[in-house]
Amino acid sequence: MPTLNDIRSTFLTYFQKQGHEAVASSPLVPRNDPTLMFANSGMVQFKNLFTGVETRDYKRATTAQKCVRAGGKHNDLDNVGYTARHHTFFEMLGNFSFGDYFKSEAIPFAWELVTKELDITPERLLVTVYHTDDEAVEIWKKTGVPESRIIRIATDDNFWQMGPTGPCGPCTEIFFDHGDKYWGGPPGTPEEDGDRFVEIWNLVFMQYEQFEDGTRKELAAQSIDTGMGIERVAALLQGTNDNYSTDLIRSLIEASADATSSDPDGPGKTHHRVIADHLRSTSFLIADGVMPSNDGRGYVLRRIMRRAMRHAHMLGAKDPVMHSLVPALVRQMGAAYPELGRAQALIEETLLLEETRFKQTLDRGLKLLDDELSGLPESAALPGQAAFKLYDTYGFPLDLTQDALRERGREVDTDGFDAAMAEQKAKARAAWSGSGEAADLAIWFDIAETQGATDFLGYDTELAEGQVLALVKDGAEVDALAPGETGWVVLNQTPFYAESGGQVGDTGWVRRLENEDDVAAVSDTQKMGGGKVFAHQVTVERGTFSKGDALQLEVDHTRRTGIRSNHSATHLLHEALRRALGDHVAQRGSLNAPDRLRFDFSHGKALTLAELKQVEEEVNAYIRQNSPVTTRIMTPDDARAIGAQALFGEKYGDEVRVVSMGQQAGSGKGSDGQTYSLELCGGTHVRQTGDIGLFVTLGDSASSAGVRRIEALTGPEAFAYLSEQDHRLAEVAGELKTQAAEVPARVKALLDERKALANEVAQLRRELAMAGGAGQGGGAEAREVNGVSFVAQVLTGVSGKDLPSLIDEHKSRIGSGAVLLIADAGGKAAVAAGVTEDLTGSLSAVDLVKAAVVELGGKGGGGRPDMAQGGGKDAANADAAIKAAEAVIGA
Repeated sequence: MPTLNDIRSTFLTYFQKQGHEAVASSPLVPRNDPTLMFANSGMVQFKNLFTGVETRDYKRATTAQKCVRAGGKHNDLDNVGYTARHHTFFEMLGNFSFGDYFKSEAIPFAWELVTKELDITPERLLVTVYHTDDEAVEIWKKTGVPESRIIRIATDDNFWQMGPTGPCGPCTEIFFDHGDKYWGGPPGTPEEDGDRFVEIWNLVFMQYEQFEDGTRKELAAQSIDTGMGIERVAALLQGTNDNYSTDLIRSLIEASADATSSDPDGPGKTHHRVIADHLRSTSFLIADGVMPSNDGRGYVLRRIMRRAMRHAHMLGAKDPVMHSLVPALVRQMGAAYPELGRAQALIEETLLLEETRFKQTLDRGLKLLDDELSGLPESAALPGQAAFKLYDTYGFPLDLTQDALRERGREVDTDGFDAAMAEQKAKARAAWSGSGEAADLAIWFDIAETQGATDFLGYDTELAEGQVLALVKDGAEVDALAPGETGWVVLNQTPFYAESGGQVGDTGWVRRLENEDDVAAVSDTQKMGGGKVFAHQVTVERGTFSKGDALQLEVDHTRRTGIRSNHSATHLLHEALRRALGDHVAQRGSLNAPDRLRFDFSHGKALTLAELKQVEEEVNAYIRQNSPVTTRIMTPDDARAIGAQALFGEKYGDEVRVVSMGQQAGSGKGSDGQTYSLELCGGTHVRQTGDIGLFVTLGDSASSAGVRRIEALTGPEAFAYLSEQDHRLAEVAGELKTQAAEVPARVKALLDERKALANEVAQLRRELAMAGGAGQGGGAEAREVNGVSFVAQVLTGVSGKDLPSLIDEHKSRIGSGAVLLIADAGGKAAVAAGVTEDLTGSLSAVDLVKAAVVELGGKGGGGRPDMAQGGGKDAANADAAIKAAEAVIGA
């Protein structure tokens, strides 16, 4: 009996032998179809090849594509666990031709694979074709299918369209007859929805292009798109029509039964089926970067997780269960999908965190549900207000409440639920309107409320597609932006990071998918509407951008690379500072730009050169370590408990991203004590610390009281800076006629020499001044004023700091008396006065200076009775200043 893994391998190997390229499954989050929440078929990753937008180096491909249908128009969530073939996660096997082969090859390929490679009895197969597709009928007959088992279908069940316009064409489907022990009829009959005849493979023939007026023309390059549900094929090959009885899913059911100590086929059978299915979808979504949240894809993931967790609770599980089942899934599917193994730790941790939190509220929520039901008539619907309370207070999604009530034969008043939701939004808006926010921001609240949150894809990609939900110009919504206009674009999903947490917003380009020549430059990305909406500021260069357009989104890779390097470097810098200066160091702000970083931190004094050198060397040591940079999702409290650093002043939600980098054996952080840097951070980061390249500090300065600032460079900018410094050093060495290594010693020698010469010149000037030499003015000789010997002199080429020593020399020379010296420095004046100690009781040098300063255009002056100094604006009035001092002595 072939296993599901055998079937997958057989399918892919067969088409590889037919010249097909085996292409890995694309992520569940589509990068090239903004209208889809999740990849739901094998052709999603090839859409641009079918439309001619993209070409690759192969024209034939085969895949095993992981798919999820649990949100939007493709939503099977409510039926999962209660039917034989509904899943939130499934695998679609497919073969594709991009303008290469067509019907005459595709149909024989399918028949040979099904009847020979998989050994399915031909007599138990029948096929459907579009009612006008005579070509397909003839090919099937030539392949060996009797006309009696070829059914013509006139509905769109057998005609495929990508959209209202674009590629389209007829389909042909292969059905398997499980036998008359199951109720149901062939396709096209009133009983077609039964379980007897099950579709296993659909072949789409893309042969037309449809236009808005409804007309069609043949495509120049006709293509093939097929899809085979592996779970359905596994069921029939393993002798059942129930997908949940196949080997892979059965193994997960048994793991669930073992973990909950319950019978896999007993009264809890449905619970185990839900858990098995939801384990696959949640694990694969987390592995592809989706994390539980209250919006968008993250909310769908949370709904699936909590639905499975409630079923585990109903099986009697007292402790979290889901995370313990992940190893069983990895054993089954890890070889085919290696991303499961790589993300196993993250998957387990995320499931454990979510289930632990949910179990804390589950009992209270279910008690509320029982209380509400106890007061209602038999079979009456649960009031919408009660369902909303479960959602708003306990985090019960509406469909989870509906699922719980389904087992009791009850429903929910969904109209009442919607009314309660609308009332809450109105209250929230009223509260926001009175919060003092700028009036022109109201538009972003409206957009956030009507369009929902933007899904951020930028942790994993810099290239994606998105659909325009709103356009804003000059504070108002508009329908379009024309060439030359600047405005804001809001998309359902984006790889552009919006400015937050010190990281600047991304820039790049957006192009219309319908015409890639239509391009707009993105100059900034900001969070609006309470942080839910990512707004892209664009200037249209060519074409017109309208609401509803599908756009190709491309982040400026070079700029993002620099930002990532600088942001990751701030984490290493933060930890290096803590280790060098002490645990009091805490982040007080940062800037992570493409060309530099700035990091503010609490510290009371400037760093020494030795401390800066230590920090710089330590950061570079961890860059060279080239350890992986990993991200985990935790509660803020749990993150802090294992030593994660939080951003000062930042408000965190119920869950946070915890970024770790660097290995520090024995003295690190984290639950294992091996992590060097561990921080709460929502920014984008390098994959490995080595991607930072190089780290160079530009210096330390004061930012504010008790806060220091370090600016630094990384990567190419750091190298360019060091290179420039090296060139400058070489120039200096050349001027000094020495080697670069000897420049510091040579400069020190020159400075010492300069200082000695300066002292010598100052001494000569003093001696010249004392001697009354040329340029020093007259009046150096003492004259008697009111019985006091008085020396007054105007000096040039002498600085104000030289005056006190000259005063002392004059006082020593005259023995008893007063001295007034005025230094003329380019028109401005410095004044000093001195009085010998025997006269300070009756005469003060301060009074002499104050009198002289007034005449020199200054004011004030001060000192001691024996020595005082001051200054003035105009040395030309030196004679008047001397006379003013004489007047003080003569008074």
